[in-house]
Amino acid sequence: MGESKITIKKPADIKILREGGKRLSYILGQVANIVRPGIKQTELNELAEKLIFEGGDKPAFKNYRPHGAKIAFPSALCVSVNDEVVHGIPVDTELLEGDIVSLDIGLEHKGLFTDMSITVPVGNIDDGAKKLIEVTKKSLEIGIKEVRDGAKIGNIGYAIEKFVKQYGFGIVRELAGHGVGYSIHEPPYVPNFGKKNAGLTLKEGMVIAIEPMVNEGGDHIYEAPDKWTIKTKDGTRSAHFEKTVLITKNGAEVLTPFPF
Repeated sequence: MGESKITIKKPADIKILREGGKRLSYILGQVANIVRPGIKQTELNELAEKLIFEGGDKPAFKNYRPHGAKIAFPSALCVSVNDEVVHGIPVDTELLEGDIVSLDIGLEHKGLFTDMSITVPVGNIDDGAKKLIEVTKKSLEIGIKEVRDGAKIGNIGYAIEKFVKQYGFGIVRELAGHGVGYSIHEPPYVPNFGKKNAGLTLKEGMVIAIEPMVNEGGDHIYEAPDKWTIKTKDGTRSAHFEKTVLITKNGAEVLTPFPF
């Protein structure tokens, strides 16, 4: 995707995105707070959708059908458990003690979009799961530190990959972060690996979602029969963190801060 397709957000739009980002962060925090052993995935989705509509907004993911998708996504929230990397369709199944669950959500506020994700424990989890979550979350912060006007987009993926690989974890390569704002997915493509000082130049006013997807084992993934859920090929667990950020002259302004 060429730089010519990348949008620079106007000040009035940035104000709306800040509002939407705060709303989205609150909603995701409320959903994460009810995660516990025995709760059903569908209950998490029901709360997310309820809070979105109560705020007068729209769920960005529900009925979303990007180019190439076989079916529209049916829910407001993506719920991805253990070896599910992303795009998990919430099912009427209970979360179990020791699971890890990624909660990914998008919001349309006054016609503009924000996107974020966190991975949380279900009850007590083992040390391996704790390390996977910790490293993935830290890798996102490391990637965000590379964001500023005039920097190359490759610096983001380079920094994330360099940090993650020292722990022996895999990085999903077929999926990546993206531009966001006027639609839920826009150019540019923001991979979680790459070369330093390579790729397009970040510009003030661009809005991007950075979202490392890190696997306990290898890099490889596959699509489940539901046509949406992405899983690790080797069956190991995966974690996913995402923030929507605005590129400024001096760095990144996080529009979707983590709720805790």
